[in-house]
Amino acid sequence: MKKLFLGLIGIMMSIFLIGCGGEKEVETTENTKKLTVYCPHPLEFIDPLVKEFEVKYGVSVEVIAAGTGELMKRIESEKDNPLADVLWGGTITTVEPIKDYFLPYTSKNEEAFYDSYKNVEGNMTRFTAVPSVIMVNKNLIGDIKIEGYQDLLNPALKGKIAFSDPAKSSSSFEHLVNMLYAMGNGNPDNGWSYVEKLMDNLNYTLLSGSSAVYKGVADGEYTVGLTFEEGAVKYVNSDAPVEVVYMEEGVIVKPDGVYIVKNCKNLENAKLFVDFLTGKEAQSMITAQLNRRSIRKDVEPGKGLKKLEDINVIEDDLEVVKSQKAVWLDKFKDIYTK
Repeated sequence: MKKLFLGLIGIMMSIFLIGCGGEKEVETTENTKKLTVYCPHPLEFIDPLVKEFEVKYGVSVEVIAAGTGELMKRIESEKDNPLADVLWGGTITTVEPIKDYFLPYTSKNEEAFYDSYKNVEGNMTRFTAVPSVIMVNKNLIGDIKIEGYQDLLNPALKGKIAFSDPAKSSSSFEHLVNMLYAMGNGNPDNGWSYVEKLMDNLNYTLLSGSSAVYKGVADGEYTVGLTFEEGAVKYVNSDAPVEVVYMEEGVIVKPDGVYIVKNCKNLENAKLFVDFLTGKEAQSMITAQLNRRSIRKDVEPGKGLKKLEDINVIEDDLEVVKSQKAVWLDKFKDIYTK
């Protein structure tokens, strides 16, 4: 009887443990249906892609939208308990200082990428190619010629130029790098005299973020703005009274990326999201509907995007930019706050 009693207890305990295990498995399954994404892209760019991902994979995505700089700081402060699974956005140059917080992962679509957009770091997947541009309001510009950076020093534009803080906006930091190299004839140290003159023509006024620049120009608050291609082209394609100018002194085309956060809570969905965003379906949607340049060789440029071979594309030195970023931001701040 004693053996029978102990046997019954053993069976009951086994059933209990199996039941507990089953409950735990259900909880894990529920967690895998979630994804938290930090993203600086405009909501009108984010929403169509996120909805497509949710429908295709049955994953509920929470998007936290803010400036690149703010999101980077959040990832750093949350390193011991990450709240985000993915950082989606921010150019490679801008985000590089926190790359140690990203998990190594290579997208299954990597072979379709142009060689210059391959994930050579191992944890920084490229997403789109982003040229810096000047956006012009055609109703306000009048007879003022805008072909490049030099034309922004025209006294008639004083106080009418939109630009955001390079310390907060990745697109503005890329413009700072672009103007240093373009106006310094390849030597960024020689471009600072131009930056000083430009800030004077801006009345030492900076906007809060990237979206404030292209919205400000489109809404007629500013005559011209220093922004990124997609931010401006979407207004061109919607028949707004604006045009895009690719600086005659030279245009740097930088990739932005999508990055998986180390120790994130929904790793498998994070990988799925990276593969989705870099797949041909999503990349075709990006060029056909969302005014961005694909990093894939098998996707054609979309409407309103000038062919790269028709742009004076110049290169920066990534290692120099990485090593000098903090120095350049401090120097810009000194000019801005003087």
